[in-house]
Amino acid sequence: MYPWQGAAWTRLQQMRERLPHAILFHGPLGVGKADFMESFAQALLCENARPDGHACGNCASCGWFLQNNHPDYRRVRPEALEDEPPAEGEESAEPAAGKAKSGKAPSKEIKIEQIRALADFMNISTHRQGLRVVVLYPAESLNMPASNALLKTLEEPPPGTVFLLASNSLDRLLPTILSRCRKFALPMPSHEEALAWLKEQGVPDADSWLREQGGAPLAALQEAEAGSREELEALLHFLARPAVDGALRTAEKLAKASLPALVAWQQRWLYDVFSVKLSGRIRYYPRYQKELAALASRVSTGSLNRAIKAASERRAVADHPLSAKLFVEDMLLEYTSCCA
Repeated sequence: MYPWQGAAWTRLQQMRERLPHAILFHGPLGVGKADFMESFAQALLCENARPDGHACGNCASCGWFLQNNHPDYRRVRPEALEDEPPAEGEESAEPAAGKAKSGKAPSKEIKIEQIRALADFMNISTHRQGLRVVVLYPAESLNMPASNALLKTLEEPPPGTVFLLASNSLDRLLPTILSRCRKFALPMPSHEEALAWLKEQGVPDADSWLREQGGAPLAALQEAEAGSREELEALLHFLARPAVDGALRTAEKLAKASLPALVAWQQRWLYDVFSVKLSGRIRYYPRYQKELAALASRVSTGSLNRAIKAASERRAVADHPLSAKLFVEDMLLEYTSCCA
């Protein structure tokens, strides 16, 4: 639980008297959805929950949960996240540093085998005559066969089973899955709230990190701990001075970067250019005030709209490109054609 989640937790407790069989927690990446959901899962399984709805932390059920071996609890997530601790950073479904046992890169998808594996779990009696809880995230990483398999389960939910799902992008989920879940929003904290928390964590230059991550405090903390802005700076340097030859050189540098992150950074840059053009305000990259102002003064509104639309369309395929290098080259060349 994070300081900005107190009101959401109180609101969630109001649902416990008539608990739905599936709750879909949704909100921006980096606000703490995974941790919030894990806390709620523990509370649902706790045998002596506190008056505020939190788990007691002392009963046998809490002991099992904290040791990751509760018999009535299952977590479903992409293979790429399995070597990582259950923290908010998992929501991005970025590949783990290592390789899968087969030697292939670990999958970023939730596969149908993982959903089918829940069948035995859901068809046996619970250990402590309580609830059975399944946590699944990020829901948008479900591939189509897995989505269809999950849908069948949600249409005929086993008694005593609660599904807790989390998503960063509701528009990437099947409408039929959305219709069978109670949606619960976890919004972004205020800038002041997030900034105060980052400073408590000892993050230097916290304001810049927070702005660059769109106000998401956990994403900002993760990037600050990584301690490197090399890929971001390479992209921003190009976006400030777009040219065909620069696009090819920059694509070479960024071919191994996270493609969803590159698209997100570009989208924020375009938002700043558009905002400067209309109101003179900068949200994400105040360090580039002069470059943003210069670009905004010479690029037409129509060209900016085309670039923004292209970036949005590109985000939809960033997780599964045919070639990472060609994806980046095409992205930067398209931006150049709109903004050079």
